[in-house]
Amino acid sequence: MTTAPIPAEADWDNAPGVLEGARSLELTPQQCNLPYWLEHVAGGMLRRLSDGSVPDPAPTPAVTAPGPLRDALLDEFCFRHIAEEKATRALSFLVFHAPDGDCLEFFSTQLIDEARHARAFRDHLLRVGVPAPELAATVEKTAGAASAAVLDPLEEFGLRVLRDRGDFYGGVLVLTVLVEGVLAPAAELSERKWRPLDPAAALVERGANMDEIRHLAVGSAVVRRYLSEQPHERARLQEIIEEGRRLWEELPMMELLFRRESLFQQGLSEHGHLVGDYEIWPGRRLVDTGIEERMEAAERWSRETQEQRLEYMLLGGGQR
Repeated sequence: MTTAPIPAEADWDNAPGVLEGARSLELTPQQCNLPYWLEHVAGGMLRRLSDGSVPDPAPTPAVTAPGPLRDALLDEFCFRHIAEEKATRALSFLVFHAPDGDCLEFFSTQLIDEARHARAFRDHLLRVGVPAPELAATVEKTAGAASAAVLDPLEEFGLRVLRDRGDFYGGVLVLTVLVEGVLAPAAELSERKWRPLDPAAALVERGANMDEIRHLAVGSAVVRRYLSEQPHERARLQEIIEEGRRLWEELPMMELLFRRESLFQQGLSEHGHLVGDYEIWPGRRLVDTGIEERMEAAERWSRETQEQRLEYMLLGGGQR
């Protein structure tokens, strides 16, 4: 049993959504050290999931039966599984280059979090009926090309900063702004849109998103403190951001999302009776949304989240 009050960001009932948390939550590595993770994440958040106090519904027939909705789910979760594995491996370099014990402990817990996420997305693929012996082949067939086109270039860029240059603060910036800062708003959209169609998938997203807002908040605090103490490093970190943004503009991420949302739209038309009047955001029913509208919302959320985090990290102002 935990004895200290559960922090809101680690509480299934009270944690903010990823957009609110990623934009406004303030946490430091000193706060989110190993004892924090053991008590509030492993001992609180994850225990509540494993002991059944957070209900874990079974996947719905809408995603276990063949069809475009299932294809959309497989496309997304195979891609996320690969992305989380790549993040786990990249984080080993942040742990290696951590400048102090607090950063070492926090990024060690983030490494475990990302490995957990990879397993959670993989396990949901098994729950919706992908045979275990065929899992690796299914992931490669479904998301291998997208991974090669989008994730591999991002990984190569991040490893140049982290592994080849040994640049701890540049690496934190890449992960916080150019990876999680871009993908977290898309994950928020995913959690919202799967909630009425496959609550089990939404629960996987919810757990991952609760971790990601903590990662974003602490990563931002690390860079902010560094630039407060070393303001002459601002131009160098800005160059990393600009290089990363140029890379993003070259990646076919929008094509990938359009294909996925097209499959989801077909499935939404087929299973709209399961959705009813559910609102994906206030005043807007999911059944009334279209492909472009959902993509535009995710892109807007990503841009706003990035800008607010950069301002907090002392890297805002004329960056775009």
